[in-house]
Amino acid sequence: MAKKQSFDISTSVDMQEVDNAVNQALKETQTRYDFKGTDCTLDFDRGNGAVKLEADDEFRLTQLIAILREKLSRRQVPLKNIDEGSVEVGSLGRARMVVGLKSGIDQETAKKISKDIKDGGFKKVQVQIQGEELRVTSGSRDELQAVMAFLRPKDYGVELMFGNYR
Repeated sequence: MAKKQSFDISTSVDMQEVDNAVNQALKETQTRYDFKGTDCTLDFDRGNGAVKLEADDEFRLTQLIAILREKLSRRQVPLKNIDEGSVEVGSLGRARMVVGLKSGIDQETAKKISKDIKDGGFKKVQVQIQGEELRVTSGSRDELQAVMAFLRPKDYGVELMFGNYR
């Protein structure tokens, strides 16, 4: 019997890097000229995996989001895993937004990835959905590398990470 080869497809966000990016964004808002005398806040909720942004008006909120995106990208946090909520304008024109962080592949996306692999014409490749990740197995390492190359350019709304390659 031939030995089976496998790898896992998953996605995650390093929460420590997000925390560092939020702290850097806060420092920048305290020193930037266009934020002087304003009340703009960024709160990172590690438990819920979300960043709460609040600003004096909608324009400053868009500036705050741009700063946060820049800091996240510099810390190598995948921007595909950022889920920006809708802008809520409250009393006195204050604008709020919650930015969610996606960790793990949801069932709908996992089924879509599995279907794409099956439709890709790969012979003797099995895909198993295991919670928030997928395991792809085959008898051939070349076939597994072809699956990885097939999935890399596709957009599923999350950054795909290939790991546990055996």
